[in-house]
Amino acid sequence: MDIVVHEADPDAAVLECSGRLNMVSAPTFRETVAQIVNGGRPRVVVELSRVEFMDSSGLGALVGCLKTARQAGGDLRIAAPSDQVEMVLKLSNMDKILRTYPDGDAAVTDWG
Repeated sequence: MDIVVHEADPDAAVLECSGRLNMVSAPTFRETVAQIVNGGRPRVVVELSRVEFMDSSGLGALVGCLKTARQAGGDLRIAAPSDQVEMVLKLSNMDKILRTYPDGDAAVTDWG
């Protein structure tokens, strides 16, 4: 999986992810989010429009990163999930916990 990080504002970052969020890539994803949060940006938006596949390991990574962000006083939001990612979120009922936005800008703007 490829991850491109954009600094959205002093407290937030948008991660544009592409590829597969699975057992192989989940540890790197978690580490990337932890570095961003520990670097002073506890509000994280994960843009998933180009993630073609996410399994339970990827879902676990998102939940773990949500916890990391919240413990630092921030939050984690999902932007533009692909159809497959959206299906996994809905089937697991995680769409109730991980807020979804149409794009990264909308997620950052909602923090106000």
